[in-house]
Amino acid sequence: MLGRQDLLGIIRVFPRGNARQLEVPLTERVMGNLPVTGSGIVSTLHIMAQAQGLGKRYVKAFFKGFFVAVPVTVTFLDRVACVARVEGASMQPSLNPGGRQASDVVLLNHWSIRNYDVQRGDIVSLVSPRNPEQKIIKRVIALEGDIIKTIGYKKKYVKVPHGHIWVEGDHHGHSFDSNAFGPVSLGLLHARATHILWPPRRWQKLQPMLPPERRPLQREQE
Repeated sequence: MLGRQDLLGIIRVFPRGNARQLEVPLTERVMGNLPVTGSGIVSTLHIMAQAQGLGKRYVKAFFKGFFVAVPVTVTFLDRVACVARVEGASMQPSLNPGGRQASDVVLLNHWSIRNYDVQRGDIVSLVSPRNPEQKIIKRVIALEGDIIKTIGYKKKYVKVPHGHIWVEGDHHGHSFDSNAFGPVSLGLLHARATHILWPPRRWQKLQPMLPPERRPLQREQE
């Protein structure tokens, strides 16, 4: 039996790092099994500098550039894109086709929806209208002005109001979506899912796709 979280289609956004958190993984990648005393990149650079006979001024120059570049990179990822793991069955078969055995990891593009520019068929992440602490992932079915035939909603037909969208999971009957909570404010949009990154066999670009049976009965003129 599917639980509530399976119906929601929750995403877990991987936490953002900072300069200090990024030091250790980079040290492990660069140094491999070489003994490292202390912590972070400082020890790594001294060993490399001694081995290659480089002067201290080059090490200082590198550090000056590194600690400026890392915060910029983190800010870039925060504003432009992030990576998230998809949980639940609500977007099957498009996402998580293997059920609980494997979860898809997707790239979420913040920049592309900065002006709330979405189209029918997009897969988007948004803040849950029922729980602001959760982010969910659904497909955009209808835009403002569209008239949609609902599935189990309190009204059989709904005209999506201005500044709202209608979202659904691909796994009809196993998704907690607009058919439960109604049209969603554009202000709750978080990002557009553009690629599946993991597992490797699932790598692909996510194209907008609107199921024929879920097309709006009447569309706002574009």
